[in-house]
Amino acid sequence: MRIGELAALVGVSSRTVRHYHRLGLLPEPERRANGYREYRLRDAVLLARIRRLTELGLSPAEISDVLADDQGRELREVLVELDADLARQQQAIEAGRARLAALLAEAELRPDSAVSPEMAEVLRGLPHGSGFAELDRGLPALVDTASEPTERARFAEMLRPLAEPEASARAAELYARMDEIADAPRDDPRVAALAEDLAAYLPPELAALLVEHGADTGWLDELSAAQREVFRSLVAILKDRSC
Repeated sequence: MRIGELAALVGVSSRTVRHYHRLGLLPEPERRANGYREYRLRDAVLLARIRRLTELGLSPAEISDVLADDQGRELREVLVELDADLARQQQAIEAGRARLAALLAEAELRPDSAVSPEMAEVLRGLPHGSGFAELDRGLPALVDTASEPTERARFAEMLRPLAEPEASARAAELYARMDEIADAPRDDPRVAALAEDLAAYLPPELAALLVEHGADTGWLDELSAAQREVFRSLVAILKDRSC
């Protein structure tokens, strides 16, 4: 088969096939006397494997390692594993469609409607209304939407203690203090005290997650200078306590 037929069979473009050639992931067949490359079934299977590994988020180097391991296996074994990968993808699509169907069945869509039921329950218990509160509520919703089901449930359980009435009231107070320093400079004297109080407020598992990923993430760009300093100080406090 020609390159266009190969690309159509696997569901990619001819340009993508050539890109994989340049990366060294997909070997280029020798040109025949007529000047065209002739691709075979093994090339189609390999291309489908590369496409699937790319969708899973693997880098070209990681894909190359996986493909090297595939070379010693029978074609049937590779096809069985590829079929299992596609089955898992299909299950994820079906789960996503089920969630959409549940949303469409609701009489009125709420901001928390697009998250899992577990996360929606947590978010209903958290404060809302202030500028920082809405930003803080948006982060769990984003993580919930992007996570696999098992990770989604674990993250919701991690946040559940914060939705308890006493913790929620405490959060409302901390959010109000974060809003108060929105226009303050980085060296505002309220920053240190707020960081200490946030460190005391966070559950241990959530604190460990914050230490692991740090405060230098993209969402901090949404905060003011003083608010960013609070989170950097918070991470420093948590790191010191974990040593």
